[in-house]
Amino acid sequence: MKIVLAGAGAFGEKHLDGLKNIEGVEVVSVVGAHLEPTQAVAAKYGIAHACTDLAEALALPGVDAAILCTPTQIHAAQAIQCLEAGKHVQVEIPLADSLADAEAVLAKQQETGLVCMVGHTRRFNPSHQYLHRKFTAGEANVQQMDVQTYFFRRKNINAKGEPRSWTDHLLWHHAAHTVDLFAYQAGPIVQANAIEGPIHPELGIAMDMSIQLKSESGAICTLSLSFNNDGPLGTFFRYICDNGTWIARYDDLVTGKEEPVDLSGVAVSSNGIELQDREFIAAIREGREPNASVGQVIPCYRVLGQLERQLAGR
Repeated sequence: MKIVLAGAGAFGEKHLDGLKNIEGVEVVSVVGAHLEPTQAVAAKYGIAHACTDLAEALALPGVDAAILCTPTQIHAAQAIQCLEAGKHVQVEIPLADSLADAEAVLAKQQETGLVCMVGHTRRFNPSHQYLHRKFTAGEANVQQMDVQTYFFRRKNINAKGEPRSWTDHLLWHHAAHTVDLFAYQAGPIVQANAIEGPIHPELGIAMDMSIQLKSESGAICTLSLSFNNDGPLGTFFRYICDNGTWIARYDDLVTGKEEPVDLSGVAVSSNGIELQDREFIAAIREGREPNASVGQVIPCYRVLGQLERQLAGR
């Protein structure tokens, strides 16, 4: 299967690392905003073609699919471009930074019938997979999720500490992970509320945010997000259930008493990005809807749209 990867930054390389481990997959082109660094990434991974035009890459002979790790603001337009070119597409989270754009991608996927998947990695991390199986088997039920998403990002930099050409967003990007995961683990969301802190004078975004959610099952979620946190970075999930408590930190899982949980048999890899890419490839090969398809995650973006209107006082 021939894949094009657009976005040769920090997350693009995470996908290239994961794709190396999937049999029968060849990345045939890397697309980036600037040619020289894009060529450097292509050379690092032994990829023959590099360019700055997604259309050029999609037109290469035999291309089956694209993975988009580009700036959030162009995710929706590029996803539609790929689908219109007849290519399956995986869009890194978030699908879009507006509900209208997210709905437009869904409409195009339904029109084409192609695989369109969104990078909601938490669905694939072994820690969350382990708990999802418990919940679907009826062995436990979520009562509350307490989630902290913390970064120290007062300047516009990416995960590698390099300058970014676009502005990240707590609501449309980082909250999307937890809003979708909460619904995935506890059921459809029926109530949502958000408040935000001061707007950064240069970045133009809120640097702190608090979100409350309630699911159809009655479970609740409290999500705290910050770009101001000068301490441990990342997202930490506490699952308080009717039959146990667990804490997920990246791909690790412990009980509420900090006892490690063995995740070795949960999946073929401990890398959530690789598992996400494996699902994308498998769905194309098997002609089926993937986990985290645009249709499955659109409720998350509808909640985010509702929260955006609430924060704007509309």
